[in-house]
Amino acid sequence: MRTPFVGGNWKMNTDRASGVALARAVAEAAAACTGVEVAVFPPFPYLGAIADALHGSRITLGAQDLYYETSGAFTGEVSAAMLLDCGASAVLTGHSERRHVIGESDDLVNRKTRAALDADLTCVLCIGETLDQRERGETHAVNERQLRAALAGVRPERTQRLVIAYEPVWAIGTGRNATPADAQDAHARVRAVLASIFSSDVAASVRIIYGGSLKPDNAEALLARPDVDGGLVGGASLSATDFCTIVRAAEARVARPIA
Repeated sequence: MRTPFVGGNWKMNTDRASGVALARAVAEAAAACTGVEVAVFPPFPYLGAIADALHGSRITLGAQDLYYETSGAFTGEVSAAMLLDCGASAVLTGHSERRHVIGESDDLVNRKTRAALDADLTCVLCIGETLDQRERGETHAVNERQLRAALAGVRPERTQRLVIAYEPVWAIGTGRNATPADAQDAHARVRAVLASIFSSDVAASVRIIYGGSLKPDNAEALLARPDVDGGLVGGASLSATDFCTIVRAAEARVARPIA
């Protein structure tokens, strides 16, 4: 079985007090969901405070980004070692907002992904197509290009800490949603690409999670699909109630066999 992974990406939201309160509420609400790996990804300034709030809980603390160098004259950047020093054990790379708003290239995503995995951080690598790309029928080609670029030079043994998040960019905050069949098709194709890059064993073990406006009202149907191993949750992660409803939906799939 692949242990489901549900991460809450808080993006540029919360302040110290509300972030600590949210982290504590998530830890309490998700305490009984032992069959799911649950993570939160707060803004950088609050990592220390959230680490304290989560101390003794089973919630993984993650960061929203990192830089690939270990130290040096890189004003405003944060290294993997700094994240570990703050108590984080996971990090996002290649998020659609980093790619399409900040302008990160495939090469930069690759450097960050390798830095995260080399530091033994759990790396949630995000891939996905825009609306224009989807309408041109390029979904699978875009996912494969981003996946191969991001994983170039990654050793197979490093994939034990790799999670892939499929983010259909056209379904994030637009009111449009990928159907469970859409998600399953994309995830199955991603798993096939992983097999061609590494091996069928690696492909079978890597968790592929869905990150396109996952909410309480669509989580059960999406997470029931055999290749959907959890979710990367945006807006709904700012409510402990909504987020933990999704966590429970992920736990419900544990009793079902994987593909």
